[in-house]
Amino acid sequence: MPTLKSPRHGSLQYWPRKRAKKTLPSLNWSAIKSDSSKLKGFICYKVGMASAFVKDDTADSMTKGKKIIVPVTIIECPSMKIFSVRFYKNGKVAKEVLAENLDKELKRVVKLPKQAKKTELGGEFDDVKVLCYSSVKKTGIKKSPDLSEIALGGSYDDKINFIKDKFGKEILVSEIFEKGNLVDFRGLTKGKGLQGPVRRFGITLKQHKSEKGVRRPGSLGPWHPARTTFFAPQAGQLGMFTRAMYNSKVIEMGKAEGKLKNIKNFGDVQTDYMIVNGSVQGPAKRQLLVTMPLRVTKKQKKKNFELLELR
Repeated sequence: MPTLKSPRHGSLQYWPRKRAKKTLPSLNWSAIKSDSSKLKGFICYKVGMASAFVKDDTADSMTKGKKIIVPVTIIECPSMKIFSVRFYKNGKVAKEVLAENLDKELKRVVKLPKQAKKTELGGEFDDVKVLCYSSVKKTGIKKSPDLSEIALGGSYDDKINFIKDKFGKEILVSEIFEKGNLVDFRGLTKGKGLQGPVRRFGITLKQHKSEKGVRRPGSLGPWHPARTTFFAPQAGQLGMFTRAMYNSKVIEMGKAEGKLKNIKNFGDVQTDYMIVNGSVQGPAKRQLLVTMPLRVTKKQKKKNFELLELR
């Protein structure tokens, strides 16, 4: 008999369980509120995880003032540049201005025009966003840059002034985020390929004397309707899914300058880096979109760690 108190295995919140189409996901930027006139996100790359000795300065903490060990994730954040500026009217792109003197590596990703049209920035529009690309060639990961559309905070005039100031220049992660901030990470999880229903959905193993297999569901559904339902646990793709990691605490930020070397499955960190508390989805060298927090929690906000050393 089935156990009545046991809930169904496998969340229907994530469906269909198939590989994501894009390595960098698109998101609803309007849900992320920000009054500061700067970008709401940044393209970065996962380096790996480590353990760190930190001093706990969190108020009302049982370990306040003590040296503790916490898990951390190292993120490399090479500088970004603006590829184009998109002006929106009635929810659609009404005008797009392409930047000049673009990196030659962009030819690997997009088809560039032979002659760029000179168009002035500004006009009467509802909103403006920028299409940015990462200077990943400065790292040891790859040469082909990643592109992502990123929104800005503040009023429309503040956005235009920020774009005019940064058009054709490098944008650093230190100009957007600071040590102690809460950030969200959006990206793809580690791909596992074809997996069975036990690992994919977490269903319980059947008795060892069961017929037709132990690592499979007891039933795929009723006789009629004569088809399987989409929520029946079956084998299929696991991993390479788009996921969001909310409210990660930034413990440390800075320039590599030979500090982080010989990291497993990655190598050396050569540009700016960010160290956050906890884990982040994806394998080493996976591109991620770090954004301002969507919904801040009091528990994460009051955490205060001072990095002493990495183990």
